[in-house]
Amino acid sequence: MGGSLIARQLSREAPGLSIGIFEKNTETSYKVGESTVEIAGSYLIRRVGLSRYLYEHHLPKNGLRYFFDDAEKQAELTEMSEVGTVNLPFHPAFQVDRARLDADLLVMNEKAGIAIHTGTKVDDLAMGQGGAAHSFRIERDGVKERVECRWLLDASGRTALVSRALDLRVKEENHSMLSVWGRFEGVADVDDWGDPAFSARVRHTARGISTMHFCYSGYWIWVIPLGAGITSIGVVGQPPGEFKALRTKEGFRAFLESHRVMASLLTQAKPIDVEGLKNFSYGTRRFFSADRWGLIGEAAAFPDPLYSPGADFIALENDFLCDLVKRDLAGEADEAMARRVELYDDFMAFRFEAAMRLYRGHYGMIGSFDLMRMKWDFDIGCYFNLWVAPYFLDECLDERYLRRQVRQQRFILQALQNFSDLFRAAEVHVRERGEYHQRNLGVFSHGLENIDFIEEVGLPRSQRVILEKTGEIFNGVRRRGLELLGRDVDADTSLPLTTMMTPRPIF
Repeated sequence: MGGSLIARQLSREAPGLSIGIFEKNTETSYKVGESTVEIAGSYLIRRVGLSRYLYEHHLPKNGLRYFFDDAEKQAELTEMSEVGTVNLPFHPAFQVDRARLDADLLVMNEKAGIAIHTGTKVDDLAMGQGGAAHSFRIERDGVKERVECRWLLDASGRTALVSRALDLRVKEENHSMLSVWGRFEGVADVDDWGDPAFSARVRHTARGISTMHFCYSGYWIWVIPLGAGITSIGVVGQPPGEFKALRTKEGFRAFLESHRVMASLLTQAKPIDVEGLKNFSYGTRRFFSADRWGLIGEAAAFPDPLYSPGADFIALENDFLCDLVKRDLAGEADEAMARRVELYDDFMAFRFEAAMRLYRGHYGMIGSFDLMRMKWDFDIGCYFNLWVAPYFLDECLDERYLRRQVRQQRFILQALQNFSDLFRAAEVHVRERGEYHQRNLGVFSHGLENIDFIEEVGLPRSQRVILEKTGEIFNGVRRRGLELLGRDVDADTSLPLTTMMTPRPIF
């Protein structure tokens, strides 16, 4: 997907450019990564012009939705505490059928004059340096030949041709998770369940087109509709059971049905396939190079799917690479290009590390409504305030914005670590007091009670306003953390934002 998207973006922003896509498979296949969020939604609509196509051929996404079970995993859906929208979100996102999207993008790109080479194996990369062209060998129908290019953009997924050739892969030692997933036909429609009150509490909006998360200590289960009666279901984290057994249709279904809510969803369902992956998180030593190559999506790095960030990273990487290619075509001097490459690479490395600090060591808290509701306010509030808003205003291509972000990264990462420490301490305390599942039943939150600026995202806001909102988010979440720790919050005063961004305890 990432390669086809940047090819389309380049054809729109740099007409006449010679672009080729080399793809090993002759047919597109089912892939995970169906859920997009707001940065990706903006990219797909604004950069590559897919708004009408997405609404006609895929599903609008009704936000992220979280359900919390009892300790025995036996609660009915209507009993579970829930965090989720009461209307289609203000900023669009989509549930995409990856096989269809990938196939349709190839057709669109071919019509745009892009050379599409399917059924083509690529190997034997020779990476050019100091202005030299790159080259690689292709094999198709038994015929081998070498191809040269000025820019080499790798979107080969976990095959990661360039990363492997240059030894760029960085193992994620402190976030070792697995995932098993599959497609099912005939999964029950959650919008047909329950009495009128269950539907009324979300103002009769369609839960079924949300990305639904069923949350447990150490893991979560996703349910994502793909259209045409097909539903993607997967588990992420450290679920009980052997990975080998989970990767079978029988073992995966048995695991799912050990949760009462999933057994109910799957009563009439038929499995289509099942896949799995261990240790899915990893980083990279570089995203882009002044030697005119770049990595896209999983060919570069992958954090964690909890908040569906994969396509967001593709959006940022493609924007940066498209800008670099256009600057090169315009004849920008080598020194200026090199500085711009370093800036983009530094920002992506910072952005990836910031994302990872939302996940490392936090899977134990996912199954508690109280803990996850606190984390939601922090993670989603910061996402919209600090990441989505600048992207909507195209600040991510503004040199001054990027340099400020890179300069401030030490303080931002420290703040993330401070709150990570608070969350882990709150989890320990809640578990020790036997209150982990205390509010997992019967509570509903629309998720925006403390994120009251959503409709302002995309409008110009001053740095002062952004910092004030960051301070509100930080202090609100800190107070909730102190409450969960049993502290006397009434006697607590708010901390200055700068205090929460330095290496000192915030609790």
